[in-house]
Amino acid sequence: MDTATLREFTARFATAEEIDNWDKHVTANPNGGNMLQSDAYAAVKDGNGWLVRRLVLETAEYSSYNLLLEKKFPVLGRLWYLIKGPDASSIDDIKPMLGSIAALARGQKMNVFSIKIEPDIVASSEATAQLAAAGLMKAPNIQSNDSTALLDISAPANEVLRSISSRARNAVRRAEREGCEVLPAEPGEDSYRKLYALMQDTVNAKGAMPLRSYEYYSRFWQEFCSRGQGHFFFVYEDGAPSVGAFVINYGSKATYKDGGSTQNRKQYGDSHLVQWAAIQRMQDLGCVEYDFCGTPPAARIKDKTHPLFGMGLFKTSFTKTVTDFVGCYDLVLGPIRYKLWLKGAERVFRRLETMRTGGQFY
Repeated sequence: MDTATLREFTARFATAEEIDNWDKHVTANPNGGNMLQSDAYAAVKDGNGWLVRRLVLETAEYSSYNLLLEKKFPVLGRLWYLIKGPDASSIDDIKPMLGSIAALARGQKMNVFSIKIEPDIVASSEATAQLAAAGLMKAPNIQSNDSTALLDISAPANEVLRSISSRARNAVRRAEREGCEVLPAEPGEDSYRKLYALMQDTVNAKGAMPLRSYEYYSRFWQEFCSRGQGHFFFVYEDGAPSVGAFVINYGSKATYKDGGSTQNRKQYGDSHLVQWAAIQRMQDLGCVEYDFCGTPPAARIKDKTHPLFGMGLFKTSFTKTVTDFVGCYDLVLGPIRYKLWLKGAERVFRRLETMRTGGQFY
């Protein structure tokens, strides 16, 4: 889009009607929204260290509905975080969208020193140059799926199975042949405890990523399940759960959000079969894309020293390509306060929050 014809946006907070129908609006966004912009996720985050606001960005051609997470700090003022947003139809829209959000912050005298964004825009040298030209500063990435494996599941199941690697396909077929069975489970304390124990088992063995508290996960699962958007899948070995997964359907997108397994299992292909069962269930629910949610960046997918190497190997057996998104950027509204933030305030506040709550900052 030529700079002379940049779209103009206005920014406002959502009305009561829009909040009541939030998921319907978000899934109608240009990119179909993101489960981290959902009503369920808003309920998880609200009061959990963040104030949740709901932001509507409007131009003549479309509206974009986004969650805006807010934290308030002494001296610095407010930090705004557009988690997995803004949802824009083109990278050209990012600059005018942010201009409208900054105008909203100023107009409402909200004392915002920085706006953190992480739009689902695929990384490229052109994208990096354009975001820098829009006055954005690169910040460390926060979300695990800023690099991820995405599988197109819009075709019939037999065609999707043919599209995955022969290694994954053989694992699925052998597990089926040998009588391995994937059982969906009802949401509730029993399922939550089972999956959390499997996740702990995996983290203890592989140490890939820090695990949040059981309370956080049970709240997260409950919020998505209560809206019909969360699903549990388990495989059992010797009467005990050996592989588990929690998968979200949100609009036309499915996300393999959480999973875990016991070590040294006897059943070959069980974890592949769990994913295959989940993929078919997501197809039944109308999803056309399956996000495996987190791999090393494409450039490091074969790097055995990367903490997500093992996960990446498993997930890319379903889909060869890794998609790198641009990740996190900051729009600086208060340069002096932002400098203080970078020079140590963020580190201090993160440490204080972990000491106070035992949880993660973002």
